Amino acid sequence: MSGMRKVDEHGPVAHVSYYEADAFARWSEKRLATEHEWEHAAIPEPITGNFLESGLYHSVSAPVGSNGLQQMFGDLWEWTQSPYAPYPGYRPVEGTLGEYNVKFMVNQMVLRGGSCATPGHHIRPSYRNFFPPDARWQFSGIHLADEL
Repeated sequence: MSGMRKVDEHGPVAHVSYYEADAFARWSEKRLATEHEWEHAAIPEPITGNFLESGLYHSVSAPVGSNGLQQMFGDLWEWTQSPYAPYPGYRPVEGTLGEYNVKFMVNQMVLRGGSCATPGHHIRPSYRNFFPPDARWQFSGIHLADEL
């Protein structure tokens, strides 16, 4: 969005589909976290990162974090291995609004963490996004999980 740029070989991988993220995770002998694992890991982390207010639509900082985790919020949405489904106990509202919302819960995968195009005041550990697995959403990336 700001013109041609030289590739930062140390920057995060961006603009990848769920399929590409999953393939890279498997190649790395790791995996994508489930959305529940991602949220649990993100709760104690500081909500810091590159958000919409910076006006910079690319990664701008070295990852930061605690507990052995690197930056969980901002810069890029992170694919999870979870399909977009309602939380336990969810019931759609009656009428057309309920019907409209349920249609989005089909053939989508969950992304977490927000991006450089997400307003900072929207961010919280439970904030979720979704896209079809073949979509190369312009602000999607990878956060690998490892077995303990």
